[in-house]
Amino acid sequence: MFSIAAHGHVNPSLEVIRELVARGHRVTYAIPHVFAEKVAETGAEPVRYRTTLPSPDDDPSAWGSTLLDHVEPFLDDAIQALPQLIAAYQGDEPDLVLHDITSYPARVLARRWGVPAVSLSPNLVAWEGYEEEVAEPMWAEPRATERGRAYYEKFTDWLAENAISQHPDPFVGRPDRSIVLIPKVLQPNADRVDEEVHSFVGACQGDRAAQGDWERPADAERVLLVSLGSSFTKQPGFYRECVKAFGDLPGWHLVLQVGKHVTADELGEVPGNVEVRTWVPQLAILRKADAFVTHAGAGGSQEGLATATPMVAVPQAVDQFGNADLLEGLGVARHVPMDRADAATLRAAVLALVDDPEVRHRLACIQRDMAAEGGIRRAADLIEAELRRG
Repeated sequence: MFSIAAHGHVNPSLEVIRELVARGHRVTYAIPHVFAEKVAETGAEPVRYRTTLPSPDDDPSAWGSTLLDHVEPFLDDAIQALPQLIAAYQGDEPDLVLHDITSYPARVLARRWGVPAVSLSPNLVAWEGYEEEVAEPMWAEPRATERGRAYYEKFTDWLAENAISQHPDPFVGRPDRSIVLIPKVLQPNADRVDEEVHSFVGACQGDRAAQGDWERPADAERVLLVSLGSSFTKQPGFYRECVKAFGDLPGWHLVLQVGKHVTADELGEVPGNVEVRTWVPQLAILRKADAFVTHAGAGGSQEGLATATPMVAVPQAVDQFGNADLLEGLGVARHVPMDRADAATLRAAVLALVDDPEVRHRLACIQRDMAAEGGIRRAADLIEAELRRG
């Protein structure tokens, strides 16, 4: 397995890796040192490599603000990581390569070793027509710039140096085989996805017991969790609006995850029914919560669905905007843009959702359908099938 040092890319794979180890497979996991201990807990052997990507603890601004700002670091990191990984696996080549969608060296190594490669996708995958509908409009302006042309030239040259003639776009976005670690209900245009290539296995969360538990206060009639994930948490103004909306609201208990970039002083006076944390065992709380204000990342979205928790989606970046629209379209969430996420709007959205029996019914149906997708065991079965085929 190959991945990068990012919670949203490592966490979805961990329970699948744990299952493969339990079935008797020897699994190595190439990962920067910051996640090595987490990987080792699954029983896999961490293969540490040096990364140039921003750390999970860095300010989100380290990723820049434009499309090229976001993609260039992955290519630069791949170029410097590949020689490290070639050396690390010299004489210990695997029978199958599993990789996160961001791990470009993994696909190069699979071809170098002549073994199958399987993408473990933690979010949506390309459908028939994706390039024309999404990629080409998104890339039209960057491709016309000198910087954009230089990016594609650098990527093409690196692939050619490794005996790969494929264009960078399909190399990144069109794997030969993919196991999709999200429920199909979160996939846009799911009816146009090639399921000979992409297999949806749904949530692969495990019990997360190692993250600890959370106890619902005895006097809490309703519990709300607010979390913007692990990356886009530097939002003190938004958190103040959440405190204003639910602080001292009779019967409500607010769990507010603020991350590492916001201090208590920035929140002002915090009422007694508000629990402020830098990190929370999210799944444990959602199992006992009545509502969830989320950035609508792939992980948080499916955790909300798996626990049948109504959601208010306040997206921050990348695929979160599309996820927010999908959740609202399913009738289980409200999409509230960040610039409109004031106290009155947030309170009205949450109260409307938790009091709506139709929302509860839809969530129960989705929860049942997700459970039938197979999850961790089906993912492991599919990987073993690729091993036998390879």
